[in-house]
Amino acid sequence: MATEVQESLPIDVADLAKAGALMVDVREQQEWDAGHIAGSIHLPLSELPNRWKELPDADSTVFICRSGGRSMAAAEAFAASGRSGCINLAGGVQSWVQASLPFDGTVV
Repeated sequence: MATEVQESLPIDVADLAKAGALMVDVREQQEWDAGHIAGSIHLPLSELPNRWKELPDADSTVFICRSGGRSMAAAEAFAASGRSGCINLAGGVQSWVQASLPFDGTVV
């Protein structure tokens, strides 16, 4: 049974990260290399069909991209597969940086 995807603001996602949520950045390699949220893991959306089993179980899994579109697609796919606790970072890393939250590097 599919579960619903929650969309959360950066400040709420920062609290989830502190509480141990799994943070999954689905941007492509060059975007990740330019900068990312510390503690997140990298699993590009383009590789998701072949690598999805690499993600450990978690009560909450936050999906991240540049603006929120790709991460929503990833969150919806995981939720449809039955994974609970799927969350999309509203506005992506752009909104994260705009909220003055810690980011290693730059957004491209």
